[in-house]
Amino acid sequence: MDALKAEVAAKRKAIQDDPIVASRPTKYMRRGDIERLKQEQEEAALQATAPSLTPIVSKPSSPFTSKSPSVARETESPKPESSFNISNEETVRRLRAKSQPIRLFGESDKDRRLRLRALELIEEKGTERQGGQNDFKKALEDVENNERELKNKNTRGKKKDEADPGANGVLDLALIKTDPDKLYPLIYYALKRTLKEWGEAMDERPEHVKRTTQGKLAAATQVQSAEYLKPLFKTLRSRSLPQDMLARMAEIVHHMQKRQYQRANDSYLRLSIGNAPWPIGVTMVGIHERSAREKISADQVAHVLNDEVSRKYIQSLKRLLTFSQTKYPPEDISQLMG
Repeated sequence: MDALKAEVAAKRKAIQDDPIVASRPTKYMRRGDIERLKQEQEEAALQATAPSLTPIVSKPSSPFTSKSPSVARETESPKPESSFNISNEETVRRLRAKSQPIRLFGESDKDRRLRLRALELIEEKGTERQGGQNDFKKALEDVENNERELKNKNTRGKKKDEADPGANGVLDLALIKTDPDKLYPLIYYALKRTLKEWGEAMDERPEHVKRTTQGKLAAATQVQSAEYLKPLFKTLRSRSLPQDMLARMAEIVHHMQKRQYQRANDSYLRLSIGNAPWPIGVTMVGIHERSAREKISADQVAHVLNDEVSRKYIQSLKRLLTFSQTKYPPEDISQLMG
């Protein structure tokens, strides 16, 4: 009890000794009014000490008149950051246009504006194209440069063909069950060879065809497909492709080499959209699964819905199939794709 009384007395004495509390007109005040009084007293104390400090500051500054512009620049340096004052809605709109998160964890509005300004400065320097831009437009811009590069690579391509293990053979589908690791180089070189033939076909066109709008669009499509297929080639080199996708791609390459494009298109459809049953309506009424749910397996999944990278190289795979049908038409017309 004595300790409690001593604590109450100490609190009361601290309140009485506080000059802000002592100068308040009423017994009860709001917290905001107390903070305002404290701020006013601090400003009054600063004004009282300011006259005594000004002569000390003015004396050393007078002989060094040549350094005054640099000092002025240092004091004016924060102005570019403060001048970048835009509304929060405009900041959110610009960040979304750049495919950037509108707010990071623990980020204030000022930090967010500074991050947006840094991104805009990076874009002005032209270091790298950010996501969300038109890939097809970029491919159209780079068509002429890629044509020159393809002309220079024509002499090197002959040496690479010698190392192609499946240049004259047809992929064996039995390897899917016996030795799947052998499929990776066969699929890799087959797709690389078709992509190279597509580029050479674009390069061998007459000059007046290349200059037309349709010619430029066809060349841009080839450049875009080559860019989209890079993740697939990287996955094939690392031998990390899922087994169901590996089997479907092996079927596509096998039927494409045998010029059975209708069957290759069926394998492409199984790879892209799958043949899994699409449940419609209520599927889980009770605690037990329905019997139809057991039919959905891994090799029936629509891989085109996995992510954007998979969608792009699967779509480019279909473009390679279309080009192969154009260059190597089948003997049987029924094997043409629709």
